[in-house]
Amino acid sequence: MYTPNPIYTGDVVLPGALLSLTEKIASNVHDVWAVGRISEGWTYGPVRNNEKKITPLLVPYSELPDSEKEYDRNTALETLKLIIKLGYKIV
Repeated sequence: MYTPNPIYTGDVVLPGALLSLTEKIASNVHDVWAVGRISEGWTYGPVRNNEKKITPLLVPYSELPDSEKEYDRNTALETLKLIIKLGYKIV
């Protein structure tokens, strides 16, 4: 049985410059996801349909609902925090 065990990053405080980078990374995360979906044959549609490969999320990041943006933001934020936690410097 798989038990997720992410590295704890709750103690990492990102400087303001990196916090502002989070939104740019989140947008790029969405674009990378969208390119992958499109290459798999998915298209835009108002209601998700896995059989027909239709999703309402194939829109620009700026048009996503806040709940979807939050998923991408969290991915970006946790990636930046992990980089710092592992001892790397972003300069």
